[in-house]
Amino acid sequence: MRGITAQIIIIGAGPAGLFCAANAGAAGKKIVIFEKNPVPGKKLLLAGSGQCNITHDGPVREFLTHYGDKGPFLKPALMNFPNTALISFFQERGLEMVTTKAGKVFPATLKSTDVLHTLETECATNNVTLHYNEPVLNVRQSADGFFVETRNTIYCGKLLVIATGGTSYPGTGATGDGYRFASSLGHTIEETSPALAPVIVDGYPFADLAGISFDSLHFSLWRLGKKIGSHTGDLLFTHQGLSGPGILDYSRFIRPGDTIRLSFVGPVQGEVFAKGLSEKIAAHPVSNVKTIVLQYKVPERLVTGLLQLSGIPEDLTCAHLSKIQRNTLIANLLEFPIRVGKIGGFNEAMVTRGGVSLQEIDPKTMESRLVPGLYFAGEIIDIDGDTGGYNLQAAFSTGYLAAKAIIGKCG
Repeated sequence: MRGITAQIIIIGAGPAGLFCAANAGAAGKKIVIFEKNPVPGKKLLLAGSGQCNITHDGPVREFLTHYGDKGPFLKPALMNFPNTALISFFQERGLEMVTTKAGKVFPATLKSTDVLHTLETECATNNVTLHYNEPVLNVRQSADGFFVETRNTIYCGKLLVIATGGTSYPGTGATGDGYRFASSLGHTIEETSPALAPVIVDGYPFADLAGISFDSLHFSLWRLGKKIGSHTGDLLFTHQGLSGPGILDYSRFIRPGDTIRLSFVGPVQGEVFAKGLSEKIAAHPVSNVKTIVLQYKVPERLVTGLLQLSGIPEDLTCAHLSKIQRNTLIANLLEFPIRVGKIGGFNEAMVTRGGVSLQEIDPKTMESRLVPGLYFAGEIIDIDGDTGGYNLQAAFSTGYLAAKAIIGKCG
């Protein structure tokens, strides 16, 4: 094998790697990117169901609340390259952006391919060399930088950026190679698991109600009999359990064996709701119980299911409702318990929870605190954001910040 020298070697041609290369290349740096797939950005093309929700609208400071407890680490990256800068980057290159009522930002063409094409064009304009279908086998540090071994040759680079992504959607090539490279260079890998993934439920009682969705449904999370958190978000019944943005966003905190308690009547105080429902039942003795419950804007199919689960015939009148039946119904409306069997696998998860430890990365530069000249960008870092463009924004922002630091180090 013969050695080839480059100033900067980047592993991974996803959004973080391409954006880092484009920005560092604009400063005239000699950059080589290695991508194991025959084409770049395979996972990027899936983003937003192929429409590519690149970021979210609103003040960038509000972004910090959308990464669990990892927001403070991302603050320097987001402040250096916020959502407004990302939108401007694409618009200045001829790709207009549109914002939905929910605040999601998409290319006006609604095509992920146009986002990828813009990134590829920028890399080509800035003389970035891309090697597709050339997986990296090993990396090691040397006195002069880094050796990166592929099946074709060994490359020598002064600086190395690992931007290989996580392990979600393994069909796109995200198989955790970067974790192995980082570990071989001395880095700690925080336990990885699926994030932004659906919840599979043990003994799921709502399989026949698959497709019912809820806006801003309140639910709480319980573990070993103790409440550990609560959340409000859009939720969807599936054939196997729960999905929708609210569940996907909160899945980073959910573990197998946990109990999720669903409130179908909102985040109201239990005593207040119980008193109100009891008074309505007493005031309408000849009405069906179902008619009273429907006044709380619970979907009719769900009301039918909850009545059955509460042991209440669908045509039972309020006058014939027993105290035990009433209390069971109130409990099921307020805090219906769902036992978590498992979280959807990496083939269903949008992102990966875990990755290279934040303690070992300088948040102001994305450079390793352990290995000078080594940088990380994107999903390989122990960060996972909510749905709505937050993960792609993090990828672009960390890629930009790494490029900024690299330009300063290379002189």
